[in-house]
Amino acid sequence: MPDPYILTDTHTHIYYHVDTSTLDEQVQRCFDKNIHRLFLPNVNTASIEKVLGAVKSYPDNCFPMLGLHPCDVKDNYKKELANIETAIANHKIYAIGEIGLDLYWDKTTLSIQQDAFRIQVAWAKQLGLPIDIHCREAFDELFELLEELKDDKLFGVLHCFTGTLAQAHKAISLGFALGIGGVVTYKKAGLDIVVKELDLQHIVLETDAPYLAPVPFRGKPNESSYLYHIAEKVADLHQISIEEVANITTANSQRIFGI
Repeated sequence: MPDPYILTDTHTHIYYHVDTSTLDEQVQRCFDKNIHRLFLPNVNTASIEKVLGAVKSYPDNCFPMLGLHPCDVKDNYKKELANIETAIANHKIYAIGEIGLDLYWDKTTLSIQQDAFRIQVAWAKQLGLPIDIHCREAFDELFELLEELKDDKLFGVLHCFTGTLAQAHKAISLGFALGIGGVVTYKKAGLDIVVKELDLQHIVLETDAPYLAPVPFRGKPNESSYLYHIAEKVADLHQISIEEVANITTANSQRIFGI
């Protein structure tokens, strides 16, 4: 009997557990919940081998993206970018990510974050790949950048979307799907109200494991198998079956990532 549906986690750091039994245990729990597709975002040079190691262990289920996370854009960012560019040239990847802007931790690096973003967007356009965007407390700055870089080659996912309905529509108009994760299950976050108003053609599901665990695991380490609870919440908001949510969001991920 084939599985009734396939769920896709479009953003998980499950590779943090590479070369441990925890990786195998977490992947098995994913399979038990019909989660068979995991997209792994790089964050810096040091995590390249971890990402590729997880892909090697589960080549039919783990799909790599490579990029420099905005929190890792420091004085040596050009060297980091050069290392990542070399890795991209030598491996099959499905997106440039995670890249973006983060003004939560350090506002002083905005200009070099913007430079790193422009460079990596250029890679994506050259390779015909989507970008996977991290944005924290930087929506205005991000949208300004995306408007500057907008063309028919710019597309991807705005990962861990937690913005307003107006910001959602803005991102969609710029060619981006919205990555919906555990925050949609938080009572006071307000993301549930936004997601209820969105056409599911514009969203993909993600965990961002080990961060932002959904209810009922909020405050604990997240894992990709918990994607089921996110899908369940989206199904409840739209008054449809979890199977329908899985079919739509997995099809969206296939369209974006090309696999």
